[in-house]
Parts: sequence; structure tokens; C-alpha cells
Amino acid sequence: MPRRRHLSPEEADLWRSVARTARPMHSQPLHLPEPPPASEPPPLAHAKPRLSPFLLGEKHRAPEKRDLAPSLPERLGQAPLRMDAGTHARMTRGKLQPEARIDLHGMTLAEAHPELVRFILNAHSAGLRLVLVITGKGKQRDDTGPIPQRVGALRHQVPHWLHLPPLGPVVLQVSEAHLKHGGGGAYYVYLRRR
Repeated sequence: MPRRRHLSPEEADLWRSVARTARPMHSQPLHLPEPPPASEPPPLAHAKPRLSPFLLGEKHRAPEKRDLAPSLPERLGQAPLRMDAGTHARMTRGKLQPEARIDLHGMTLAEAHPELVRFILNAHSAGLRLVLVITGKGKQRDDTGPIPQRVGALRHQVPHWLHLPPLGPVVLQVSEAHLKHGGGGAYYVYLRRR
């Protein structure tokens, strides 16, 4: 025998509204569950206002821009030191002269990557230790899109390429160049011994 299903409060309210408009065929009243008492919604004590307090006529306070990713020099500075500390200090102060250099200005990412790989591998096979990779700082453009874009595609991509194969095994240290060798638009690449 099928089990009887009880009406939900919404269904019971609907039935009552329909039953008021109909004429009963039988004199026996239908027993429906009583609607539950309406409960008040809990107070929103934990809810925070969406807008910060303001006065009418007050100038708009733009939220401060936050770049959560560390800057490129900070990331390179936080990288572990894998070379002699004294040599690294002389290199970052511009006291060591690079033995070779490559200028990637004006190249696209697709053009620059094979050139960089060829240059670094040739320098390593020639026994060079310190080379200079010039990327440029990049052009300032209007950032009108919803996704912020960093300035200087090569400048941000070259350190990443230097840590990936086939260059990763031959590169010992990458750091930003001294001002006399290009500053933020160039990198010192210290190569491992052959």
C-alpha cells in the first residue's frame, strides 16, 4: 500500500487558497497541517557595510593600487645565492666586466627566445662566466583593460627562460645589472664552469 505523503507548508497554503474558491462535495472537513509561525530573520550583526562611510559632496577616495606580486628586482634579490658571495657583490656593484653581451631590443618573444638560447649555450661552451643580456625596460602603454599588464614582456620573460631547460643547467645566477651596464633593462647571467 502506498505511503501517504504529508503536505509541505507551501502546498498546504496553496490548497487552502484553492479550497476557499470551491464548493465542497462532502460535509467532512479536510484536516491540513497548520502553517508554522513566521519566524523573524536573524539580525545581521556579522554583516559589514558594503560601502565605506562617506559624506555627501565628498570626493571619491579611490582604493590604493596594490600589486601583490613582488617586483622583478625583489624576486631576483630573494633568489638563493648559488655563487661566491664576494664575486656576487662585485658583480652587482658593476666591478666585473661582462665577457659577452646580447641585445634583445626590438625582438618579439618568439624571436628572442631562440637567440637567447643560442647565445647562452655558445658562451658556456666558450668557457665564459659572466654575460650581459640586454632586454630594455619596455614601453609605457595605457593600461585600459581589466587585467593589468606588466611593462616589458622581454624583461619579465628572460629570467624565467634562464631557469628553464636547456639554459637552467648552465646558468648559476641571474641578477639585475648595475646602472653602468643597463640597470633595470639588463641582466647579469653568471654561468657555471664547463
